[in-house]
Amino acid sequence: SLTQLSMGTVVEAENKNAIASSQATKKFTVVFVLGGPGSGKGTQCANIVEHFGFTHLSAGDLLRAEIKSGSENGTMIQNMIKEGKIVPSEVTVGLLQRAMDESGNDKFLIDGFPRNEENRAAFEAVTGIVPEFVLFFDCTEEEMEKRLLNRNQGREDDNLETIRKRFRVYLESTLPVIEHYDSKEKVRKINAGQPVEQVFESVKEVFSK
Repeated sequence: SLTQLSMGTVVEAENKNAIASSQATKKFTVVFVLGGPGSGKGTQCANIVEHFGFTHLSAGDLLRAEIKSGSENGTMIQNMIKEGKIVPSEVTVGLLQRAMDESGNDKFLIDGFPRNEENRAAFEAVTGIVPEFVLFFDCTEEEMEKRLLNRNQGREDDNLETIRKRFRVYLESTLPVIEHYDSKEKVRKINAGQPVEQVFESVKEVFSK
């Protein structure tokens, strides 16, 4: 009958959608970019985008853009930040997923995320994506401190006390993420204490493999 036929078509369409969405997820290549404040992630991400055709996504930028958009989601994020609460991982992951879906690209550098184990677990659970690898910019605290104090980007938080606080948060939260992926042999460690050009030479080796 007609009803059965149309129902069959609906089911078929739904199946196709399910297959399409699982294929969409599968074809994304994701590289997490991690490293302390001042380790040079931003500069190197720009180089990777230029040379290897990746799309650079920053969780922080996406959250700021969402707040600026004035959406309901943005207002909720803004209120949480105002109250000193941490934005739920699912919200950030949702923004990353949407940015990936809308980008038209299939290769992504996700910068400064996951910040902690909970972020990491949420990303894999929500998107179904396991990163290809983690690009870890390894840099001494002394070197990062020196760079942050030297770079005059008008960031009022770049004073010594705040910088050291950011280091502590980074070490406590992000290192477990690096250790998790290291146990799966997914970490590509870059000596980020070298001059920019040399750092990029090491990065190129990782991406050319």
